[in-house]
Amino acid sequence: MTDRIDAQLAFLTEADKLKSVLRGTTLCDGSRRENSGEHSWHIALYAMVMAEHAIKPVNIDRVIKMLLIHDIVEIDAGDNPIHGDHDPVEMEAIEQAAATRLFGLLPADQAQAFRTLWDEFEAAESDDAIFAKSIDRVQPVISNLETGGGTWPEYKVTAHQLQARVGIKVQRGAPAIWTALKSRIDDWFAANT
Repeated sequence: MTDRIDAQLAFLTEADKLKSVLRGTTLCDGSRRENSGEHSWHIALYAMVMAEHAIKPVNIDRVIKMLLIHDIVEIDAGDNPIHGDHDPVEMEAIEQAAATRLFGLLPADQAQAFRTLWDEFEAAESDDAIFAKSIDRVQPVISNLETGGGTWPEYKVTAHQLQARVGIKVQRGAPAIWTALKSRIDDWFAANT
């Protein structure tokens, strides 16, 4: 039993490093960039609050679990903003290796369960994962809208780019949320481009 607890504590101690990974998105008050630990907590809360808007019924417990671990790979890979300039194939390889290392710290049964859940999120094929991906994309949009465009100017984001990289994913899992945000997004781009 001690070995199991030691492995679990090693994983949890390593997971603390997620709090040191700064993201491209700022807090809604614009005071600083959020860290990936804060982001994971915040989108888990988003999912709890917004689950009724999922396009299909979801198991909210599974969605929250996905969201709590979805970015853990950033401990090794760093944050790679959706509008940033990076090689997606190279990033996927780095994130896969990170998932293997990080989940491998856990006891075998938990390592397998967490990795399976993370892989499901990444594939975004189940109803739970599709909704989780949608919510992951919504939160930075809200932050950018709340901060007068936030980091959109920094990353030179266009309305078309936002629709292609974010809107499509949100519409796939939570179309009502995207519809609710669309007029605010359109107004911001009309006034700032």
